[in-house]
Amino acid sequence: MAAAAAGSSRFLPLGLQLAACSAVLLLALAGAAHAHPHGAGYALSSAFYDASCPGTHDVVRRVIRDARASDPRIPASLIRLHFHDCFVNGCDGSLLLDEDLPAIQTEKDVPANSNSARGFEVVDDIKSALEEACPGIVSCADILALAAEISVELSGGPRWSVLLGRRDGTTTNIESANNLPSPFDPLDKLQEKFRNFNLDDTDLVALQGAHTFGKVQCQFTQQNCAAGQPDDALENLDEVTPKVFDNKYYGNLLHGRAKLPSDQVMLSDPAAEATTAPIVHRFASNQKDFFKNFAASMVKMGNIAPLTGNDGEIRKNCRRINSKGY
Repeated sequence: MAAAAAGSSRFLPLGLQLAACSAVLLLALAGAAHAHPHGAGYALSSAFYDASCPGTHDVVRRVIRDARASDPRIPASLIRLHFHDCFVNGCDGSLLLDEDLPAIQTEKDVPANSNSARGFEVVDDIKSALEEACPGIVSCADILALAAEISVELSGGPRWSVLLGRRDGTTTNIESANNLPSPFDPLDKLQEKFRNFNLDDTDLVALQGAHTFGKVQCQFTQQNCAAGQPDDALENLDEVTPKVFDNKYYGNLLHGRAKLPSDQVMLSDPAAEATTAPIVHRFASNQKDFFKNFAASMVKMGNIAPLTGNDGEIRKNCRRINSKGY
């Protein structure tokens, strides 16, 4: 029928030809969308699960809220998982895969994650709850993206519309995982690592603001560990409001009290004056500005090389690829 319409349109006046062609194109697009709603090349969308798993956000929020009641560190831990996932293979859930040699060498054991990345059990609980509600629908990569937003919001930070539709990777990337931003990176190295993912200085300063809550091992701090402290002794990243997502972190930088060397360099490095320092001052004086930019940078980071369409898979168990069973 569409072919007939297209074939006969060449006998119509030009205006009607254009109208006929437009109608055929719209019909073709509508048919393709109906036949392949999750086909190759689709864009991420906040409405991705509205029909297939409408309770997704509520399930993720409930599990995190319950986990936070017994472990106040969980929100900061979950946002860190999303960050460390996206900065390796893109936002594909590869960080969640357990060791399964020779096929899978886990990213959990690289220096940036070993004995510090945490919250995996909460991700497992979220996945189990979603599999019960909507089997085989919600990806582990999307769980990390949703968990990051909900964790920030539950801790007093901004809300944003999380774009969804990522699929899960079936490989890890140890080389890239070994190049994650380090607490000891100088400013130029941090900027380079962020630029590699199309993230600019505003994104760098905003995303580092996630260090406004949570804890860090003293071995990674500017002051290092006090006498008699074990290397893994925990300290608050923000001594003022350690459990609240706010802009107090930037005030700490202004007073030279950032816990991590890689945070303080955004103000102290000689190159900072013309790059990151003005942004630090802006965010320190205006929490609304920080929140707005943090939300925008999280969306931008969440768009790093997602797998969509027929790429990857929807894991049944976030720790294993589906071919290994679950």
